[in-house]
Amino acid sequence: QVQLVESGGGLVQAGGSLRLSCAASGRTFSTYTMAWFRQAPAKEREFVAAITWSGGRTDYADSVKGRFWIFRDYAKNTVNLQMNSLKPEDTAVYSCAATRAGSRDPGNYEHWGQGTQVTVSS
Repeated sequence: QVQLVESGGGLVQAGGSLRLSCAASGRTFSTYTMAWFRQAPAKEREFVAAITWSGGRTDYADSVKGRFWIFRDYAKNTVNLQMNSLKPEDTAVYSCAATRAGSRDPGNYEHWGQGTQVTVSS
């Protein structure tokens, strides 16, 4: 059974940094794209960033480009999201997801973690 478990959320002041981690287990993910999505209250889930399991290709939403960095930790078998220069509008529940489709559309993602709350205070 596939499991994606996020960690690293919390409360931070605007301008600060947080690192989210997604631990993947239960199958071989070599052909998968791993992504982070976020959902703020009363808003739709939105794409944040994605990386191929090999780490060779990344993709970022315009709203986070230059501030967020998605990367693999091969030793720990995790996908991480380093978030810098955080803004109050980054406040949301962040979820890790996996797909074989390589898409920004959350409907194409087959596996999801439970989510972790990120709150950025002004």
